[in-house]
Amino acid sequence: MATATAIKKSKKAAKNQPKVVTYEWKGTNRDGKKTSGELRGTTVAEIKSQLKSQGVNPKLVRKKASPLFKLGDPKISAMDIAMITRQIATMLAAGVPLVTTIEMLGRGHEKVKMRELLATILNEVQAGIPLSDALRPHRQYFDDLYVDLVAAGEHSGSLDAVFDRIATYREKAEALKSKIKKAMFYPAAVVMVAVGVTTLLLLFVVPQFEEIFAGFGAELPAFTQLVIKISEWLQASWYIFLAAIIVGVFLFVRTHRNSQKFRDQIDTLVLKIPAVGPILHKAAMARFARTLATTFAAGVPLIEGLESAAGASGNYIYRSALLKVREEVMAGMQMNVAMRTTGIFPDMLIQMVMIGEESGGLDEMLNKVANIYEMQVDDAVDGLSSLIEPIMMVVIGTLVGGLIVAMYLPIFQMGKIV
Repeated sequence: MATATAIKKSKKAAKNQPKVVTYEWKGTNRDGKKTSGELRGTTVAEIKSQLKSQGVNPKLVRKKASPLFKLGDPKISAMDIAMITRQIATMLAAGVPLVTTIEMLGRGHEKVKMRELLATILNEVQAGIPLSDALRPHRQYFDDLYVDLVAAGEHSGSLDAVFDRIATYREKAEALKSKIKKAMFYPAAVVMVAVGVTTLLLLFVVPQFEEIFAGFGAELPAFTQLVIKISEWLQASWYIFLAAIIVGVFLFVRTHRNSQKFRDQIDTLVLKIPAVGPILHKAAMARFARTLATTFAAGVPLIEGLESAAGASGNYIYRSALLKVREEVMAGMQMNVAMRTTGIFPDMLIQMVMIGEESGGLDEMLNKVANIYEMQVDDAVDGLSSLIEPIMMVVIGTLVGGLIVAMYLPIFQMGKIV
């Protein structure tokens, strides 16, 4: 009850705080030369005071005009959270108090939404609420793992070290996510380009040849007839084709969002995709190792760490396997033995875990494993990129070449007859 009251008071205080905006200024420096720039503050007097402290004599200070056409404030991205976490870790390690750290970062951030978020958190912390509790309501930015690690740091008195681990974890996770997106983008690009080029040829090029063939008065080759029929159908029903694609994408996205069973089936299928599947396997193991190493090093119990690692693995197969490992560990089994029983973890990973358990350096070993798999993912994505380029050329060349052959076959036949 007291916590809820404090939160309400902090939110009310946040509304009553002066709004920080951007000011444009012009003036002269100590050498008398004209200079200009932008500063953020609450009043013109505050900006002038800042400029004078920097040795600038302000001649003009005014609010920066808003753009005529504004598409909306940029959203807070996962990389923004990773960067702000690194900044908090750096400032705490330098001895800057937590409240001052949040205040400075909030005032200086370029995104309005991030400034508002940090202002809300700052007010709650100033009201006496622990940082972990202040972060918990903002689950879209700070997940349970993030909040639990901060709570562990608060209890152990090593918040700077915990933020450093969280920052490293977030940076590695975002880098890995970027590589996975890159790996998935290339096959999708091949399909989209191939479908686009083929559709354009069928809609605009084949009909031109069809008009020429109409005056031949001879039966066309079967392959040519097939291509012409596909072109005629597409010309007459292109809107059905387009609607089918739109409805299909909409249903896929909606089902994927609302059905856990469907997402699990997709997770299972993508692991079987040639070239892409092995990358996703390595990425899942890198996520597991990095997450468990981070939680274990922060003082989170192994059982809870395994649960967090299962959720962070990003794939149904590995999530199920890690939850099974968690149950076996709770029953008293060593983690490396429990991992071996699942049948999906490679021997190298199991051996590293076994060494870590025996030596008491499990977090260190898991960090090494994560580094290994992240490097393998990086190399595999680069290899896939090099492989996709010639495949794209072959696929598009085959489609375009096939259509050209189909259109020129009747002309070749006429040449033989003559």
